[in-house]
Amino acid sequence: MEYKTIDDLGNLSGKVVMLRADLNVPMDENFHVTNTARIDRTVPTIKELMSKGAKVVVISHFGRPEGKGDMKNSLSHIVKDMEKALGHKVVFVEDCIGPKVEEAIKNMKADEVLLLENLRFYDEEKKGDEKFAAELVKPADVYVSDAFSTAHRAHASMVAAAKLRPAAMGRLMEEEVKALSSGLNNPTRPLMAVVGGSKVSTKLDLLNNLVKKVDKLVISGGMAHTFMKASGIDTVNEANSLVQMDMLETSKEIMQTAKANNCEIILPKDVVVSKEFKAEAEHKTVGLDEIPAEGWILMDVGEKSISAINQKLDECKTLVWNGPLGVFELKPFDNATNKVAGHAAELAEAGKLMTVAGGGDTVSALENAGVADKFSYISTAGGAFLEWMEGKELPGVVVLKK
Repeated sequence: MEYKTIDDLGNLSGKVVMLRADLNVPMDENFHVTNTARIDRTVPTIKELMSKGAKVVVISHFGRPEGKGDMKNSLSHIVKDMEKALGHKVVFVEDCIGPKVEEAIKNMKADEVLLLENLRFYDEEKKGDEKFAAELVKPADVYVSDAFSTAHRAHASMVAAAKLRPAAMGRLMEEEVKALSSGLNNPTRPLMAVVGGSKVSTKLDLLNNLVKKVDKLVISGGMAHTFMKASGIDTVNEANSLVQMDMLETSKEIMQTAKANNCEIILPKDVVVSKEFKAEAEHKTVGLDEIPAEGWILMDVGEKSISAINQKLDECKTLVWNGPLGVFELKPFDNATNKVAGHAAELAEAGKLMTVAGGGDTVSALENAGVADKFSYISTAGGAFLEWMEGKELPGVVVLKK
């Protein structure tokens, strides 16, 4: 591991450890947490630090308060859920810097955890302000980051703070970086990537990076329509698909780069078209030369495409997945995503395939398919996962290098 972890911090007994977590959990209008995954995944690091005798002080952002405090974006709402997940009392402090924090740390009991107020109540957090970072870590002896999902942001609590104290990754970030490295940076080959999304223009960096790194690339979702048109399938048009006409030349260039790097691009062999963009709408599966010019919309890929992708999966050792194959939110247009995800999960469970997936839509799609718990690793980090796949260095990770 080229990064510092908890194992590199030495004796933590009696030391104040400031843990940067990502507790930006979904909440309903009554301030009830609707999904505790991000809280739950931080628990192992907190418990380990406590078992080593450390005083754990947790910091996090929440929502978009734009530099001023408001009850809607207060982390006080998650205290009960944190206590339930941890099995320890969580003491909430109504600030993240200053005398209140210092006093609360002095009064901490051995079996308690401190949770500080939302970092983004201060504009200085998003600006990466060094003075704010210094105030933040002033009462701490050690800094630990478990917030991979925010690692693509050079915020004060992610970068400047890490430079001011002995710093390391928590177990969640360590797990995330190891999984992503084995998925893309140092994979067991052959390596396949599945990339979906509505527009080629939003994933140019990703595609340009992947065609130089992977052995097989499945392009799916609305993006595939542009590549299909660019590869000579004239039945795809602006009336029946999400084709971006201004991206045809770019798509051709990406395909040429793929060929030069021995990357096989896998495009749909058949498609499912629908009369309307809604669940259970009238639909049919057609070959690429039979796509109706108008009156029908491309919604998913058909059984020939599913079979072709699954056969390619059988040849691979590693899979990195970002984006569904079709409009998975509307049944039955989740069919291709469900079947390919199911096959990947079976291979993973049999020990034949390392499967790494990430991105908001991807996690939802795999949960919809009922296989999220069967993948080797699922990243809850949206932007950070995407930038990692694009080959970019993440400031919040780089700062923790040995």
